[in-house]
Amino acid sequence: MQVQSSSGRPREFDDAYVIEAAMDIFWTNGYDGTSTQELCERTGLGKSSLYNAFGSKQNLYQQALEHYQELGIQAQAQILKAPGTAPERLRALLQWGVDRDLGSSRGRGCMALFAVLNRTGKDPKVAEINRIYVDRLEQILCHVIAVGQRNAEVPPAPSALELARGFLGSYYGLRVLGQSMPDRAFLRDALEGIVARFEIPLIK
Repeated sequence: MQVQSSSGRPREFDDAYVIEAAMDIFWTNGYDGTSTQELCERTGLGKSSLYNAFGSKQNLYQQALEHYQELGIQAQAQILKAPGTAPERLRALLQWGVDRDLGSSRGRGCMALFAVLNRTGKDPKVAEINRIYVDRLEQILCHVIAVGQRNAEVPPAPSALELARGFLGSYYGLRVLGQSMPDRAFLRDALEGIVARFEIPLIK
């Protein structure tokens, strides 16, 4: 991307670097808690350059959110496409969420989830971005569960779509609990309770 410097000469900026830096500060502070001055300091851009390049703080936030979600989809898809039974892969995804919430990102939580809670009602574009993200994750989950049903790893009813949506509700509920109840033993029990709904009990 080129923007005009104060002298009128075009200047090159690394869009990916700016969006990555903006994502980090939005993720930490939220949209309302992030000032334009902080964005300038973190990205290395002057205020006029920032607005010339991205239009507004809101537009930059939207691009940062899309970047965060793309990274998240890639990571979660890799887990869900790994070897193992469907319940094992679902457990691995839940464990990934717990580890993120209790690990180095402790206190920041899930940027996508907080965008839903804090920005969806205020920004239709954010609502659209979040809807696309959930749809993509739902499609991956639905495929994993449908294959699990065909392999007799997951109960045959309800439908794969209903189970995928039920899992999504439980998954994001667990992510919220990771912020309010940062206790690994508590979250492990909640995790196992979720997975139990997707396992076929062994016949003794």
